[in-house]
Amino acid sequence: MSQSKHSQQPKDQKDQLNSYARFSGIAIQMFAIIAVGTFAGLKLDKNYPNQHNLYTLILTLGSVIISIVYVIRRIIAVSKNDNK
Repeated sequence: MSQSKHSQQPKDQKDQLNSYARFSGIAIQMFAIIAVGTFAGLKLDKNYPNQHNLYTLILTLGSVIISIVYVIRRIIAVSKNDNK
């Protein structure tokens, strides 16, 4: 009985590390989406100045919404794969 317990422990640790890696990757992708949107907004505001920096505001907000949708879809896909 103790032998099966030892063989189960490394698999659990491997699954846990895979989970951490998967969700860390999702967080990095979320950050990248927001960074690209903000950078594009800043460039547009620099090239086409306006009173309220609307390009930066709109593209930053849009990229945050897109990244949240992306994260939710990835988490749903991961949970479906884990249930199979």
